[in-house]
Amino acid sequence: MDNTTTTHSTSSTYSITLLLLRVLTFIFLVMALIFISINKLTFDEIDAEIKFHDVYAYRYMLSTIVIGFAYNLLQMGFSIFTVVSGKRVLSSNGGYLFDFFGDKIIAYLLISGSAAGLGFTVELLQDIPSDSFTQKANVSASLLLVGFLFTAIASIFTSFALPKKDIN
Repeated sequence: MDNTTTTHSTSSTYSITLLLLRVLTFIFLVMALIFISINKLTFDEIDAEIKFHDVYAYRYMLSTIVIGFAYNLLQMGFSIFTVVSGKRVLSSNGGYLFDFFGDKIIAYLLISGSAAGLGFTVELLQDIPSDSFTQKANVSASLLLVGFLFTAIASIFTSFALPKKDIN
């Protein structure tokens, strides 16, 4: 087996692994989005309703999910193109830097959204008993946390892909 075949095989494995991480992130972000957007609490006694968008922490969590979702969707498209064609959409050094910094920034956003949701729910549970509202919020924040983990792993892979540069 020559060096070209080994390089192509390694590159192909890298691309497929990165695509798998992006698909897993996508799945967990979709599930987190569903759980937070259907979340509401109804008070029958006073005919009132609290929805996720009434809570700033949950709105922030939703924002991080949507931003992560959009970025991940873009990266999934790039990854699918790479796996199918064997070429990168953004093949210059700028493409590698976009992947590297994009994954880092999105990972930080996702973890901060998850922390905001989990933190508020913990505070809320000190004053009220657990109910479907807090459980759905916890599920959404936990799914977002798992999405963060897959994005963080992808960011490790993209950091390995940065081309080596001469420092002069």
